[in-house]
Amino acid sequence: MTDRADGTIRVLIADDQMMVREGFSVLLNAMPDIEVVGEAVNGREAVAKVRELSPDVVLMDIRMPEVNGIEATREIVATDGTSKVLVLTTFDLDEYVYQALRAGASGFLLKDASARRLADGVRVVASGEALLAPSVTRRLITEFSRLSDTPRLMPSAQAAYGDLTERETEVLVLIAQGLSNSEIAERLVVAESTIKTHVSRILVKLGLRDRTQAAVFAYEARLVTPG
Repeated sequence: MTDRADGTIRVLIADDQMMVREGFSVLLNAMPDIEVVGEAVNGREAVAKVRELSPDVVLMDIRMPEVNGIEATREIVATDGTSKVLVLTTFDLDEYVYQALRAGASGFLLKDASARRLADGVRVVASGEALLAPSVTRRLITEFSRLSDTPRLMPSAQAAYGDLTERETEVLVLIAQGLSNSEIAERLVVAESTIKTHVSRILVKLGLRDRTQAAVFAYEARLVTPG
């Protein structure tokens, strides 16, 4: 979440289509709490602009020339600790979206989203929440986790998984199923603040950035069965 005094969310738009960049820029700048601070025409420029501008959220197209959105997302996540990446896609079951989530994106948004949904999506990602549309994102993760029958977890991640408590593992599974903190709290009959604590500990123990990465981890660890 942005910690700026005025609460303004600073956004960078990375897309090789000028009309898309300009359209999103107009829509977002019309919001009182959002400011578009820059634009990029490809992944290489997006990485450079993130280093220069330190935006809170990067709206990242996937299919761009020179450096695509997946590689750019991976580099931004690896080198920047504050900017969140929100992937833009034309199709909600685009295989590349799953790859982008694995690269560290905090969520995805369809390019035909309404102005309100676009702004809400930016706010959600900036606040640290990740699954913009849990049912759709869960379906996407489930579909593309079928692509490999072998676990993709690195040894370090497998070791970290062993550090989770039984309750933390239970919460992790519910995150992967698309439940919000309040829904998880209701399911487990505990306070929402308790769930927030569990989520924070899960992310720290597994070395993950946010809930999207936690969901991907759960599927790849086979804690949730695709289907």
